[in-house]
Amino acid sequence: MAYVPGGSNPAAGAAPMGSQYCVCKVELSVSGQNLLDRDVTSKSDPFCVLFTENNGRWMEYDRTETAVNNLNPAFSKKFVLDYHFEEVQKLKFALFDQDKSSAQLDEHDFLGQFSCSLGMIVSSKKITRPLLLMNDKPAGKGLITIAAQELSDNRVITLSLAGRKLDKKDLFGKSDPFLEFYKPGDDGKWMLVHRTEVIKYTLDPVWKPFTVPLVSLCDGDMQKPIQVTCYDYDNDGGHDFIGEFQTSVSQMCEARDGVPLEFECINPKKQRKKKNYKNSGIIILRFCKINRDYSFLDYILGGCQLMFTVGIDFTASNGNPLDPSSLHYINPMGTNEYLSAIWAVGQIIQDYDSDKMFPALGFGAQLPPDWKVSHEFAINFNPTNPFCSGVDGIAQAYSACLPHIRFYGPTNFSPIVNHVARFAAQATQQQTATQYFILLIITDGVISDMEETRHAVVQASKLPMSIIIVGVGNADFTAMEFLDGDSRMLRSHTGEEAARDIVQFVPFREFRNAAKETLAKAVLAELPQQVVQYFKHKNLPPTNSEPA
Repeated sequence: MAYVPGGSNPAAGAAPMGSQYCVCKVELSVSGQNLLDRDVTSKSDPFCVLFTENNGRWMEYDRTETAVNNLNPAFSKKFVLDYHFEEVQKLKFALFDQDKSSAQLDEHDFLGQFSCSLGMIVSSKKITRPLLLMNDKPAGKGLITIAAQELSDNRVITLSLAGRKLDKKDLFGKSDPFLEFYKPGDDGKWMLVHRTEVIKYTLDPVWKPFTVPLVSLCDGDMQKPIQVTCYDYDNDGGHDFIGEFQTSVSQMCEARDGVPLEFECINPKKQRKKKNYKNSGIIILRFCKINRDYSFLDYILGGCQLMFTVGIDFTASNGNPLDPSSLHYINPMGTNEYLSAIWAVGQIIQDYDSDKMFPALGFGAQLPPDWKVSHEFAINFNPTNPFCSGVDGIAQAYSACLPHIRFYGPTNFSPIVNHVARFAAQATQQQTATQYFILLIITDGVISDMEETRHAVVQASKLPMSIIIVGVGNADFTAMEFLDGDSRMLRSHTGEEAARDIVQFVPFREFRNAAKETLAKAVLAELPQQVVQYFKHKNLPPTNSEPA
């Protein structure tokens, strides 16, 4: 499961210097020079893959588009990363020559790679380095250039464009037009910012609307010139120039729904040669809109509270807590896997809840005095007030309840998921981005009520809620991974699809010998994007946010 860095910040007070606190977002632009030519009849078709290091393993983070027939590509796709000043964030840029449509990298020719830290790029702002082969020998004369830009401005611009009566460039057809957007670079040269898709066989194209960060397009400067160039796409990479024009964001903002802006697409060579030359077609800006692209950090700073609930598995498969082989046995160091998971997640999340009072619930045990099985009980035995004070309070209540309950079964998740979902549903009535609920379930075994749990998770996916499952022990956790919708969206037994992926499953055994910060990162990896995804879908900005 790939770890994608997620930024966060405490709701109040001074920010501790912990790895979970995001400093800012950084955008990396990549270009290549003098790449190896791996194609026999033409030039290489390069693309770049960015890998990030996690627990000593390289994980693919993202990849650029493919530059056809080009040994000196400038990729329009940017890599956006969270930058943490206090971490060494190792990166590897690998270039490949695309030979097939396969996503498998081993089916493409390797052109060279370069490894460094994000800090190195950020501190230099722009670096150019030789590409190396797997044996660390030079990849010919190949170079890679990486430029960094801080995305502190969270505004994004959405543009919708079309063309009319563009020049015909194909001998037996029309044209296959696409647009490229450039801004002035620090070196005085035009820097590629965005490339649209190609529209085949037309002189009147309509391109899909696209959204880019305002910082990417114009460095946040509304008056900065922007050059737009129109080409006719050719398979061999030798695209035919149709025309160009210059504008600025402030000018483009004059385009509104129903009031488009028109720009003459000019070919300077034709203009010089032909006396009666007017233009090579018209580019129509159908609309231009600037919004804020709110981050997890924006919501936290806007006062959003993370409401944390713990659910603990007390089924008989855990073993007698007095037996050292039991997963609930508290060792002489005062811990076990349940407590380790509670501490790893809770110590981070408690910074985001102002009162630090957390409900702690148990399931799968028989309770005194009548010894009935419960799948939703307060571990402090106070059903009207199941709250514990901080993570310390959860740990104390957990240890204190062990001698007073009988481990039983089955392993039912749905009651505890529905319990938290009821509170999340109440929060939606406020229509504000002020509360988001997180349920941490720690369990040792296979879910007994999978059908009901799937239904409960699908319903919860419509609410401000995420579910983290930590599997302790050595059981078969295939069913847990099924709930985690990383590879495909979860469906209920009725066929209803989850609105979004809200479950993150992590097996504790993979982190037994790792630092607790490592477990916390893996467990909380998807949480920031889940929070942002929910509030954006509901069109809820952070409280006290400024208009774009």
